Amino acid sequence: MFSANKGKGRIALISVHGDPAIEFGKEEAGGQNVYVRRVGEALARLGWQVDMFTRWANPAQLTLVEHTPGCRTIRLAAGPQTHIGRDDLFEYLPEFVNEFLRFQHSNSILYSLVHTNYWLSSWVGMEISKQQPTRQIHTYHSLGAVKYQSVSTIPMIAKTRLNVEKRCLETVDCVVATSPQEKEHMRSLVSTQGNIDIIPCGTDTKAFGKVDRPTARQQLGITPEEKVVLYVGRFDPRKGIETLVRAMGQPDLRNLPSVKLMIAGGSTPGEKDGLERDRIESIVAELGLSGNTVFPGRLDHTQLPFYYAAADVCIVPSHYEPFGLVAIEAMASGTPVVASDVGGLQFTVVPEETGLLAPAQNEAAFAAAIHRILVNPAWREQLGRAARQRVQSHFSWDGVAAQLSELYASQIALNREFLSTSAS
Repeated sequence: MFSANKGKGRIALISVHGDPAIEFGKEEAGGQNVYVRRVGEALARLGWQVDMFTRWANPAQLTLVEHTPGCRTIRLAAGPQTHIGRDDLFEYLPEFVNEFLRFQHSNSILYSLVHTNYWLSSWVGMEISKQQPTRQIHTYHSLGAVKYQSVSTIPMIAKTRLNVEKRCLETVDCVVATSPQEKEHMRSLVSTQGNIDIIPCGTDTKAFGKVDRPTARQQLGITPEEKVVLYVGRFDPRKGIETLVRAMGQPDLRNLPSVKLMIAGGSTPGEKDGLERDRIESIVAELGLSGNTVFPGRLDHTQLPFYYAAADVCIVPSHYEPFGLVAIEAMASGTPVVASDVGGLQFTVVPEETGLLAPAQNEAAFAAAIHRILVNPAWREQLGRAARQRVQSHFSWDGVAAQLSELYASQIALNREFLSTSAS
């Protein structure tokens, strides 16, 4: 016998490789981790009992982490207890499914709905749904059909991923696109079949925007005269940091007085992200920008609001982003954004109103866009105010959770109706 659900119901958010309880900013910890954790906490505030499932990747980690009342992370054993790259995780997914079902049984729980995140988790969700009456919602976070257009080396897992993503769109109960652009990519590159709802990602509008620019600069030791260009994110070639660095080496920006480039993000020596940081630092040195470039390292949730607020402009030069959480974190802080004209960034950033868009991997275009904002402080302030207003009205976590809550409730109601009809 399974216990009755409390409140609105008990749901499972599944994020196999993106641990919601891990320190944000580490390798393999990015926008997806933030999304799952913040959505989970916001859903719990609405009355849902939220269990977030991820892979147990380190024996030193707790197997259960309580975040807020009604929201916890549960780590399941699946493969060696060590970091495994997402392209090498597929063979361990059957073990993850078995551990999920075992957890349900031993705790007398039956999840009426699972919300899976990334293609690996979609496979897990589809396997679970074969064995019990569970509705499945899915968020891709990244589409293989888009990603493989922008990389030079296609991984061995590519064919499997593309097949799983297509089957997911065509068979799960609903796929959540985080922007109209992502929905269009699903339809044009994955399948014309399947149900898609558009619900954006969100951010903490109270944490970002709570500090003003002079206070933030005083805290960080940045003078009022300095013009600060900020990047926040992982060290990954697809994040386009090289484009930003080479843009800063363009004559228009190089010749501006008191310009400081801050490249914030964590890295692990010897790992992929550490090697990418080394490569970026070598380009900075090659261009003669070492004197005005700073690498603050990994920034936690208490530090990030100060860096965003202190910056004149935040740059998101990714080759592709389904959504782009950094963009709305900066915008929530009242800082305009210059971003690649790709994917969800075309949705979050409104050109000439909250920032500017530039062609991905085009250093000259990025340099021109950054220069426009730096040399016009009054316009910068105008863009920043509009950016903050856009985030408040469209991208708060509570607003996102409210939309997901309505979707969950409708799907669970359909499931009850189906079970009732089947029983009769």
